Amino acid sequence: MYRSYATLGADQCFGHRIVDALRLGERTRASNLLLYLGCGNQSLHILDYCARSSDASFAMETWKLINEKKISMDERCHVLTLQALCRGGCLAVGLNLLANLGESHHVTHLLDVYNYFLRACVDVRSELYADCLDLMEHRFVGKNEATYLELLEIAVWKQSLSAVRHIWMDYSKHYNLDLPSLRKFIWSFTRLRDLKSAYESLQLMVALATEGTLSNRYTEREIESAGRGSPPPPPPPPPRMALPRRRHNWYHRLRRLSPVIVASSCALLLLFSLLSFFARPPIEVDRRRSHHHRSKISDGVDNGAAATVSFRVPKSGGKLQRDIWSSRNSEFYCGCSNASTKFARAAAITQPNRYLMIATSGGLNQQRTGITDAVVAARILNATLVVPKLDQKSFWKDASDFSEIFDVDWFISSLANDVKIIKQLPKKGGKPWSFRSMRVPRKCSERCYHNRVLPVLLKRHVVQLTKFDYRLSNKLDTGLQKLRCRVNYHALKFTNPIRKMGDKLVQRMRMRSKNFIALHLRFEPDMLAFSGCYYGGGEKEIKELGAIRKRWKTLHIINPDKARRQGKCPLTPEELGLMLRALGYGSDVHIYVASGEIYGGEETLAPLKALFPKFYTKETLASKKELEPFSSFSSRMAALDFIVCDESDVFATNNNGNMARILAGRRRYFGHKPTIRPNAKKLYRLSSAKSNMTWEAFASKVRSYQRGFMGEPMEVRPGRGEFHENPSSCICEDSESKAKRDSSSRKIGKGKDTPTKDEDVVVDDQNSNEDPEWSDPDDEDNGDGLQENSQFNETLLDYDADVVTSDEPELEDILSD
Repeated sequence: MYRSYATLGADQCFGHRIVDALRLGERTRASNLLLYLGCGNQSLHILDYCARSSDASFAMETWKLINEKKISMDERCHVLTLQALCRGGCLAVGLNLLANLGESHHVTHLLDVYNYFLRACVDVRSELYADCLDLMEHRFVGKNEATYLELLEIAVWKQSLSAVRHIWMDYSKHYNLDLPSLRKFIWSFTRLRDLKSAYESLQLMVALATEGTLSNRYTEREIESAGRGSPPPPPPPPPRMALPRRRHNWYHRLRRLSPVIVASSCALLLLFSLLSFFARPPIEVDRRRSHHHRSKISDGVDNGAAATVSFRVPKSGGKLQRDIWSSRNSEFYCGCSNASTKFARAAAITQPNRYLMIATSGGLNQQRTGITDAVVAARILNATLVVPKLDQKSFWKDASDFSEIFDVDWFISSLANDVKIIKQLPKKGGKPWSFRSMRVPRKCSERCYHNRVLPVLLKRHVVQLTKFDYRLSNKLDTGLQKLRCRVNYHALKFTNPIRKMGDKLVQRMRMRSKNFIALHLRFEPDMLAFSGCYYGGGEKEIKELGAIRKRWKTLHIINPDKARRQGKCPLTPEELGLMLRALGYGSDVHIYVASGEIYGGEETLAPLKALFPKFYTKETLASKKELEPFSSFSSRMAALDFIVCDESDVFATNNNGNMARILAGRRRYFGHKPTIRPNAKKLYRLSSAKSNMTWEAFASKVRSYQRGFMGEPMEVRPGRGEFHENPSSCICEDSESKAKRDSSSRKIGKGKDTPTKDEDVVVDDQNSNEDPEWSDPDDEDNGDGLQENSQFNETLLDYDADVVTSDEPELEDILSD
């Protein structure tokens, strides 16, 4: 017995040490201590703290460790874990826990746990309540009074008068009506404008009060606690038979006062029913006050850490007078990259014994820019290009060569008239050539190549250019710019296995919905660490990302607040989801998410999944066996995401990395399919102030700020920005058709594409005062500085790799795609 008491004391001490660390913000120390967790008693105090402080992330961490170590848990641990998850907004994880409770664990008050989950769904307007009800029905859990009252609030939220009436019939059939429940039903009927039913309920309340049969056994606080997992209070004990005279005297006094009581009650209840039109339910007021610190982001949900009542995200995207799945006037623009008659053929200009070798750098899309520019560089130097080498030693550590990702034969044959390309460097007299390796400055112009590379090439005959990414100027002759487009949009094709698997993923998305959005979500730990941004994760986030940041000795200290104000930080998944909802995309929209490891995991993704529950990735669309040939190669997996994003009806991103820029240019070239990139500078300020505005005001500002960032024709002036994202030299306008359309519109009045006063459309910003602040890299010193003026969401690594010394090879790669 002494040994058991000593063990229990040690367990409590262990739990207190972890809780003390959490209270001090030392989450790393708490996580390290948690590794020594040995029994369920130790976790009880930890989970109790997580439930009271709404610390869902540490509760999930504790729960995961308990499952890994197969530690037995009692009923209290399960309930506390569910409370922590619900209060922390992780309802999807909480539902999984709830599903497991009925299968492998014995929980005495299981119905109360379900009621608690329903209450959490009501709090954040989550559609997961339907899954909870299905689970209750499947498990034959049944319902009690608290369950019916939660269902009543759900029915009011869903504006279903028929459901309220059905609940009224069931409740009155199984339970005696009391004062709190009648008040709740009266409130529900009045909120749904059924004044007749509300008045009848009011009459019933007065009649029951007159008869003395109206019970007040549950106060509102007790009903609320019952709905949150606590067992309902016991019924009052029966009256003692030893006091009949006292009861009789009390009864006669009550009868004398009954007219006064009835008159006062009628007046008060009538006033209450009138005020119910404009008031929230009495239970909800206390509940919101007690849970104001919880983050509430879901469909139809209050939003933000200290959210106001007025900011409620609608489930629908609203009715906008524009097509959210296409770009205006896109039919008048098309890609045009054919060579002119003046553009000499490769056979006429290629010089013998002049070979150019290229070593690309970074991930798949960064290497794609290098391959495209390598062909143009070889044309400038009148040299034969050796098929570029892919970077196999960078952060991505992918051993694939060119022919394993791109169709090399097609690449060579389709460009035969422009540049001579060979697979391998030939031998000289049976011996391999000796070559000179060098690096050119970023954004090197034609003159730069002639001055720096050509003399060496003439002398050594073979030159290898290393770290070849963004080493070619944006301002080139039109013929060379069109060659760039022929390479990028026509010559670079993925291999057959990659194309077939990518097409399968697209087909499976199309089977689920006619239209879908593809999101490129860059929110990996390494990216956030390098960018220096901060997202409110407290001491844990600062320490974790700071430790990753120490890998690079050359990084200087960055002010996180300043970086976000300047739009240099990726949007969070929640911010990206709110932006899409404001632009008109409802919760029924299917989304495909291309991303790596998300910092914070499911907890970080939960707000986005709540807004868009039809959420897919390549791992959910395809089996492990189907992905097996690609899963060990980061570039091949990235290629699958590239195909789906390219084929999507709408492409959106939370960053301005290489994949976002390459796809932006490609989608402009092939028909200006909507491509949404956030105006991060303005959206950050708006996101910070959203708790003080209505949803309608927030959505209106988002639509205003996003004009010029939607992939519309001519939203950016030709020649501005990075060529790979704005290939203006390769986009032609069908001016004749457009003129005919304009003339016919003038004849009949306002044309169909003419925006009305209140129409939410994306306008051509070419002559707007709010023209996006695209910086021109060629206006800088040969590109060795960072672009500071872009209004797009840029991280430090997006534009410059030359800030990195040669002994820091990962810097230009880690955020490249």
